[in-house]
Amino acid sequence: MRFADIGQQLRAYRLESGLRAEEIAARLGVSRAALYRYEKGEVIKLDTIRRLAELLKISPLSLLGIGIDYFSRPLAFLERLRQLEEEAEQVLLFGGAVCFQVASDAYEAALGEAWTEAGEVPGDLVQSRTQAEQALSIVTIRRRLYQQRRPSIIAILSEGALRRLLQDGVAPGLATSDRARARCRAAAATEVENIASLMEAVPIGLQIGLKEGADPVGNFMVLRGRDRAHVVTSPFPPDSGPAVGGGVATITAAEEAVGLHQRVAEAAWRDALKGTAAAARVRALLREAAPAEAAA
Repeated sequence: MRFADIGQQLRAYRLESGLRAEEIAARLGVSRAALYRYEKGEVIKLDTIRRLAELLKISPLSLLGIGIDYFSRPLAFLERLRQLEEEAEQVLLFGGAVCFQVASDAYEAALGEAWTEAGEVPGDLVQSRTQAEQALSIVTIRRRLYQQRRPSIIAILSEGALRRLLQDGVAPGLATSDRARARCRAAAATEVENIASLMEAVPIGLQIGLKEGADPVGNFMVLRGRDRAHVVTSPFPPDSGPAVGGGVATITAAEEAVGLHQRVAEAAWRDALKGTAAAARVRALLREAAPAEAAA
């Protein structure tokens, strides 16, 4: 058994359960420190894995990294995604408007402002703030990981998704002040120009294409590491915030799933606009959105 992998799975599923570490440790009959050691990769007995699976209401196979992982909480999903990106040597992104690893600083700043404001709502204010802080921390770590490791990236972005980004701004589904929403729209325009520049420059290890016309039916990522690859599908937009629910994200290392998604992405890449042609089309979208933004 790969105990480090089990520890990562345990942390992600603990966040998914909504239970505090103290609660799980107490029900398991161990100290909180022991639970954290398990999450860091300490040797764990099969009986303990079984009992943890019962507490977290998942299959023991999920903790062992076998089968499909399911996440209904965006924060837990983000944590598991960060873990996979830590080992990825190649990232294949299909659909959406943003390649998060190479997004602009303006995009991340707008995301932070929107998530923080959205967390300032009546109810459990402490929990909302904590979730926003945790999600923003994961965002920062993911971007830093890319800068340190530089995995190769192939991203196929959607023209329709870019139009919506320009129209609604970053984090469109969140309740924010008019001032923050204006900054989110400005950040969206900055990000779209950043995408065009990257398409034009084609940095080493980074290729971004544009899928014209209708949006893909479903967005996904293929994260390929040294030992195995994972397919990641999620109904949560990457800028939707940690408290948004109403969907289930899945992660699997099944070879047939990886192969099928890889073939779909490769076909889409062949048909996508690339290089200067893609950059010109993206900048045309930016010009089209400018009059509407001025009128608003």
